[in-house]
Amino acid sequence: MPNISNLLNIASTALVTQQKAIDITGNNIANVNTEGYSRQRLNMEQNSPIRDHTGTMSTGVHADQKIQRYYDQFINIQLNGENENLGRWEAQKTALEKIEVLFDEVSGYGLGTAMADYWSAWQDVINNPSGHVERTSLLSAGQYMTNTFNQLSNNITKVQEDIDTNITNIVDDINQIADQIAELNRKVSQVEVNGHNANDYRDQRDLLVLNLSKLIDIDSFEDGDGNVTIMVGGGRPLVERTATWDLSTVNVGGVDQVYWNDSSGGSQDITTRIASGELKGWIEARDVVINDYQTRLDDLAATMIAEVNALHSAGYGLDGSQNDFFIGTGAADIAINPAIEADVDLIAAASDPAALPGDNATAMAIFDLQNSLTMAGGSSTFDDYYISLVGDVGSDVRRADLNFDHQTTMMNHLTNYREEVSGVSLDEEMVNLVKFQHAYTAAAKLITTTDEMMDTIIGMKR
Repeated sequence: MPNISNLLNIASTALVTQQKAIDITGNNIANVNTEGYSRQRLNMEQNSPIRDHTGTMSTGVHADQKIQRYYDQFINIQLNGENENLGRWEAQKTALEKIEVLFDEVSGYGLGTAMADYWSAWQDVINNPSGHVERTSLLSAGQYMTNTFNQLSNNITKVQEDIDTNITNIVDDINQIADQIAELNRKVSQVEVNGHNANDYRDQRDLLVLNLSKLIDIDSFEDGDGNVTIMVGGGRPLVERTATWDLSTVNVGGVDQVYWNDSSGGSQDITTRIASGELKGWIEARDVVINDYQTRLDDLAATMIAEVNALHSAGYGLDGSQNDFFIGTGAADIAINPAIEADVDLIAAASDPAALPGDNATAMAIFDLQNSLTMAGGSSTFDDYYISLVGDVGSDVRRADLNFDHQTTMMNHLTNYREEVSGVSLDEEMVNLVKFQHAYTAAAKLITTTDEMMDTIIGMKR
């Protein structure tokens, strides 16, 4: 049978419930700018009604034990996938922009200009094959060109070494994030085993998984106990409940490879099984794109060494001697023959020792190499081959830029979509705050009214 005591109980449970709703609303407002935060809502339920011979009487309201978290798992899966591609192209863009700076043909100090000056110096020797000034100028032009080859090759190698450092740092970050996710798995399980929702821990864990996806491609799923399992490298576990498996880097053939360390102390190379993320971007840039540039630059230098030496060694210097013009095997070590550096009279301009010093046939033949189809299987000149290389560098940078911009747009779109579902709207929260505040005030008024009723009844008995 309804009585004042029951009325007081209704008021008190309403007061507690509305207070909790205000607390949750306040927490939403406080986290309006917190990255990864998902807004929460208190679900209210009616208390169990009381039945007696007069009928059924409602007994007020109470808060559901589980606080609702606005969350769309499908959007998060999409975000992780797009973030993997964003990381890949961001890394490639950064790496290739460093390479593009090295192939600087705008300032007039690039390899293309150095090769043009070298061929022009041979033209001067043709005009005056015995001239000391012309031979000295050729030596200077040759030294500048070989030094440019050396510097360009060494700088490309330096970029690859820097990439190794980035790969090592990313692997360290992956291991650190994996440890944090495993710790949050433990906290989520501890909270939710008692029937509560670990919303804040889940938000932190989802943000870590998102950050991890930018570094390496992952497969993740949640088990029945709320633990997230993360797989990398073609199905190898990185996080499983509270256990983690570390990644490491091992220098193989002068470059760092990524290894997965199993629980028995062994390790497996997973470099080629990394499909996306920043790791993929750096590895692909280092081993495929930049390595191709280095190979083509070496081919250019090696062919120039071979073609010029073949003609020069068959010609004659002013003293009748025969020498190679270049030494070395590629871009990193191409150099002028030290003997020629010591004595420019050894430069072979003549093809007939009997016609010295006025013979310039060898100089003419070497100069003609500039327009000979010596590169790419006899389909390209030295200059065209190098121009093609520079063009490919620019094309690769543009491709990386376009893909990066596309992935950035996709991430922004999905992030905005996530915010529509999980983000905090200050307008909505302020409305809720006013609503719950009025309900709280009404519940408090009900307690005051009940107290007055009880005073009246007590006064009547006196």
